[in-house]
Amino acid sequence: MFTGIIKDVGQISRFYKFKNGYNLNITTTLNFTNKEIGNSVSCSGVCLTLIKIINKNKKREICFFLSNHTYKTSAFIKFKIGNIINLEKSLKLGDEIGGHIVQGHVDTTLKVISILNYKSTSWEIFFNVPKKFKKFLIEKGSISINGISLTIAKILKNKFKVVIIPHTLKNTNLLDLKTNDYVNVEFDLITKTLLNK
Repeated sequence: MFTGIIKDVGQISRFYKFKNGYNLNITTTLNFTNKEIGNSVSCSGVCLTLIKIINKNKKREICFFLSNHTYKTSAFIKFKIGNIINLEKSLKLGDEIGGHIVQGHVDTTLKVISILNYKSTSWEIFFNVPKKFKKFLIEKGSISINGISLTIAKILKNKFKVVIIPHTLKNTNLLDLKTNDYVNVEFDLITKTLLNK
């Protein structure tokens, strides 16, 4: 379980096919110990299990395995070495929930339709939304995009908008987004639960 408050932006250092999935290494400044091997880490919104930690040359690499299913159903299918990854460790009992409850179970990937850049004040990012997912969108409600807890600013006919403040741009990988890029999306758990009753 996560909150959508990003703690570090790491960088993919290795990413390759391995048996029935993919091995993924990410460099990070976050402190991980061997006791945390087996723990969950949100990697741009995808809950992955930490399987190894490599410390070398003052750099730390954290290693994960992606199943073929995870690879094909997330934006990782478009990722490559050098890409920036949003990182968040899993919640511990008593931790502050600064964003909203995020599971790290990606519902879908959505395409960036357009980005309006207001320079130092904010960005407006518009995403397409297929009809079957539109019911999970609520204006002023929460949504996780690339693992970031964001607020839905406006819902239109076949798209929705989020507004990104400078702090979020500076501390996440949204700054690298371009039109036609795909992002990992997880709709709000409470909304999904209520609608699926």
